Amino acid sequence: METYYNPEDLKKFSEVGDFQKEFSDKFFEYYGAVFKDSALSEREKSIIALAVAHAIQCPYCIDAYTTDSLEKGYTEEQMMEAVHVSSAIRGGASLVHGVQMMNKAKKLMM
Repeated sequence: METYYNPEDLKKFSEVGDFQKEFSDKFFEYYGAVFKDSALSEREKSIIALAVAHAIQCPYCIDAYTTDSLEKGYTEEQMMEAVHVSSAIRGGASLVHGVQMMNKAKKLMM
């Protein structure tokens, strides 16, 4: 089955600088710094990244941070719970925008 998403492309991530090295270098420097131990551990950042990957629906990120989370000792249950947290926040964000719709509908129905 062909899709736009090719898991092999994840291995080519470092090549995104081929067409614009200056910005790519800056991005990877920043990316590397963000994921180092600091106020949050590398381990904690991994499960956060896994949850965010699901919220933004990035298959490459899901692959990468599923692997990374497992390597950092997270269980399947913990990882799925992170996905559920992401789903709850994403769903809540959609629902809270319902207030905007309600406000507009009430205004139009006056």
